[in-house]
Amino acid sequence: MKKYFGLALAVLALCGARAAPLVDAAFPGGNIVVEKIAGDDVFLHPDLRDTAGDWFYWCFRVRGAQHRKLTFHFTKSNPIGVRGPAVSTDGGQSWQWLGTQAVQSATFSYTFSADAGDIRFGVAFSYTEETLRAFLARHAHNPHLTVTTLCRTEHGRDAELLRLGRLDGHAEQRVVLTCRHHCCEMMASYVLEGLIEGVLADTDAGRWLREHVEFFVVPFVDKDGVEAGDQGKNRKPHDHNRDYSGDSLYATVRAIREQLPQWSDGRLRFALDLHCPTLRGGGNEQIHFVGGPDETVWHEVERFARVLEATQTGPLVFQSRNNLPFGKGWNTPANYTGGTSFNRWAATLPGIRAAASLEIPYANAGGVAVTDQSARELGHDLVRALQKYLADAEAGH
Repeated sequence: MKKYFGLALAVLALCGARAAPLVDAAFPGGNIVVEKIAGDDVFLHPDLRDTAGDWFYWCFRVRGAQHRKLTFHFTKSNPIGVRGPAVSTDGGQSWQWLGTQAVQSATFSYTFSADAGDIRFGVAFSYTEETLRAFLARHAHNPHLTVTTLCRTEHGRDAELLRLGRLDGHAEQRVVLTCRHHCCEMMASYVLEGLIEGVLADTDAGRWLREHVEFFVVPFVDKDGVEAGDQGKNRKPHDHNRDYSGDSLYATVRAIREQLPQWSDGRLRFALDLHCPTLRGGGNEQIHFVGGPDETVWHEVERFARVLEATQTGPLVFQSRNNLPFGKGWNTPANYTGGTSFNRWAATLPGIRAAASLEIPYANAGGVAVTDQSARELGHDLVRALQKYLADAEAGH
């Protein structure tokens, strides 16, 4: 009897070891379609939902895979970036690049430790409302930062509006920062954190900005998409960054179009919209500004870019030669047939000097890894450049 009991335990243990792991996207920012799990092989692809064409955002978690090496096969287009997948071993609280050694074409493998719990993988480092709330909690008592609500979204979420800098209404200059018009472009959010940190920092640049400038910051323009784990880019019938003409489809864009001109009161000088490009290759692995058709505004963007190039100290190096002016590459009138982008709309507001999009690569910027920390340091560089640019403009230089 004892012999059979031991055998039964061995069989149960073997069955437990071979039980299918749980692979899902049922968490904020999650996105995946699991086709099948066959032993240690998982077959899946990104969920495109209401996306026109193909895109590459994905983020999923694995549970119940202790002591196993699983191989994940993307069955459609290859959505793995140049530094491999991002991985989080603490339920999405922190991330690192898994590296290309784990990747073969559209497949990657991962060995789960004995104590592996909620392990998450993504095309890059996830950033959702939970991430933003944790960041804001670290600055909760700063008198130069207020957190309010821009509007309620179509799905009943609060879209955050941050105000920082000089908040008494007497700032001589005003700046707007927007992020996640395309909800999948999460690495841009870490740059925005760095920008906010820089404005609030006890530095020469931070102190000057808090005396002279008020900031209007929308961290998640496509808030519903961020939380739902949508692609966002090329959303049908058009995405949030093609919604700045005619009657806007999206509540956040309507609120920006209504509130920003009234708030800026003719004192808006700088508008910066943070983005990420496509996954790999050429300019997609270089930090660059994308301009609109107004040549006067683009001249000011180039002026700011030269200041940034001359003053930067962080690991992610920006070079002006990588900028994409209107009429070059994909940045042509044909790309905007679906509607007007934020930076083109902002360029029409009273008092504006510079308005542009800034593209931050997902994983590789000029050969240097884009991480949460290196992205924040780029934000710090942008703050120092912005202070010098605005101070020179105020002085008439």
